Amino acid sequence: MLLDEMLEYNLEFVNQKKYEPLKTDNIPNKRTVIFTCMDTRLVELLPKALNIKNGDVKMVKNAGAILRNPFDSIMKGILVAIYELKAERVMVIGHHDCGMSHADPAALRQSLLENGITEETLNTLNHSGIDLESEFKGFNSVEDSVKESASVIRSHPLLPSYVNVHGLVIDPATGKLDLVTKG
Repeated sequence: MLLDEMLEYNLEFVNQKKYEPLKTDNIPNKRTVIFTCMDTRLVELLPKALNIKNGDVKMVKNAGAILRNPFDSIMKGILVAIYELKAERVMVIGHHDCGMSHADPAALRQSLLENGITEETLNTLNHSGIDLESEFKGFNSVEDSVKESASVIRSHPLLPSYVNVHGLVIDPATGKLDLVTKG
């Protein structure tokens, strides 16, 4: 079982003190928050492509690096990093070939139903103000999506004026970054 393998490895990791070279504090050395996608291809590629080491940045992720609601948990994390952890800039980094670029809320709804979520539950969500269509819609252009997320951050009423917000797109095959918007 994968969990057992991970826990076994963790015990060895701790006992052999493999954490020692990774020690750092909670203040990002590069005073930066990176908001990016949860894509598995970026786990190691993104930090290496930006020369980021452990302790350099705060990293916040979700599906597609999409920020539409200025008061969701992503924005809360960004604001905490700025006010409590001394971050001075935010980088929104989307990527080419993102799964959210072709997200289909209707297909998701069908998959939910096929996996045992009832129509009644979906209707309850709808009556609670949760619209699956808008919550799970993707985007057509990663550049436009990055601009939109960066704009939500820049326009936030609690964002200090000294914080720069940049938008970039990374190629998940090569690590090449393209600047979309500079703060």
